[in-house]
Amino acid sequence: MEENLKGLYAALLVPFDEQGQVKEQGLQQIVKNAIETEGLDGLYVNGSSGENFLINKEQKKQIFKLAKEAVNDDVKMIAQVGSLDLNEAIELGKYATELGYDAISAVTPFYYPFSFEEIKDYYFELIEATQNNLIIYAIPDLTGVNISIEQFGELFDHEKVIGVKYTAPNFFLLERIRKAYPNKLILSGFDEMLVQAAISGVDGAIGSTYNVNGKRARQIFEKAQNGEIEEAYQIQHDTNDIIENILSMGIYSTLKEILAARGIDGGQPKRPFKPFDESNRSKLETLIKNYNL
Repeated sequence: MEENLKGLYAALLVPFDEQGQVKEQGLQQIVKNAIETEGLDGLYVNGSSGENFLINKEQKKQIFKLAKEAVNDDVKMIAQVGSLDLNEAIELGKYATELGYDAISAVTPFYYPFSFEEIKDYYFELIEATQNNLIIYAIPDLTGVNISIEQFGELFDHEKVIGVKYTAPNFFLLERIRKAYPNKLILSGFDEMLVQAAISGVDGAIGSTYNVNGKRARQIFEKAQNGEIEEAYQIQHDTNDIIENILSMGIYSTLKEILAARGIDGGQPKRPFKPFDESNRSKLETLIKNYNL
């Protein structure tokens, strides 16, 4: 296993202006906050939380470059390059690899009903072209793609498929993967289920709320690993209260407003997402105060 890629990662948020352009200084501030204030081990760049599927190829490159330049070499960096256009995914994968990203990741091809053979070929072509290690991004709720234990086995047979970002509530499958492939990297993707994932033996986690709640994520993960399950669950309860509130106000706009309250330019979400609803302002302020966000 890629031992050095274990740990907790921010699914990096990206600040946009009203025209949908990346706010470069704000992005650098968000990176710094994730590593220095929240104490995370690394960044997962251009995933769902970066509103990646709403931006063009040049913006994706811009974000990869800015994020990499904003960190020290000891910060772990994973580049999500998945695109329905394989040529774009390859171009982004090569670009991120040249920038020095530790691994690439790619969401399973979605929308069209691709066969597993087509998905496998997509991943293997991406690896062949970039010569970088690859982490599968499995998020069936959004892609409609369910990978079976046998199919994971076929993917993991490739030495450069080093692991999976597992964003699924199927803990039976997670347990089967962990048992069958002890040397592959499993990073959990559901912030609200971190305690269950940690108990199941994942190697780390990637989360959007870790941008503002990374310290609690660290406590949950380490306590669960140390067998302090009851204490870990208590912190997960607080975390899930936070998450429930954030979801009720709009996840990306609310996370960006929490950053703004710290003096960080979180910008706006990319349209068609709406900016933060000001009628929720007092609710947000109460949330920040009650949970010290």
